[in-house]
Amino acid sequence: MTQKPIWAPWRLDYILGPKDEGCVFCSMPKEEDDEKNNILYRGKTCYVVLNLFPYNNGHIMVCPFRHLSDYTALTQEELTESAQLQQKSILALKQAFKPDGFNVGLNLGVAAGAGIEEHLHLHIVPRWNGDFNFMPVIGQTKVMPQHLKSTYEALADKFR
Repeated sequence: MTQKPIWAPWRLDYILGPKDEGCVFCSMPKEEDDEKNNILYRGKTCYVVLNLFPYNNGHIMVCPFRHLSDYTALTQEELTESAQLQQKSILALKQAFKPDGFNVGLNLGVAAGAGIEEHLHLHIVPRWNGDFNFMPVIGQTKVMPQHLKSTYEALADKFR
């Protein structure tokens, strides 16, 4: 099968840019530049951030500020706030994008699909009826119809 290029020029900044030492989920909130880091909301123990490599537009993650990978090590406060932020995220996505459904979950460990296993993060992926078309099925390519900055702008006010 011949592959056809899909242009994604915004990725060049990531490819050529400096890479953080350590954990990205720890370093992003320390920078305190929420728009640059796509952080939509900061709670007391957890925060909400857009996924830089989304499965679908509006793909949000809820992350504890504390660096940990074991779900059973969450404190009661972290567990409660993460559940509240899941709910807040789903409401914001419903208001901004009107999805038909959601995938919500954790990938705990590499065997379960965790891309960054050392820092726990929960995925909230909005879904639309028919969001899989011929591109991912036949072309093995996912087309994202909205730039990440536009997604941030559409959701940021929903978290204020």
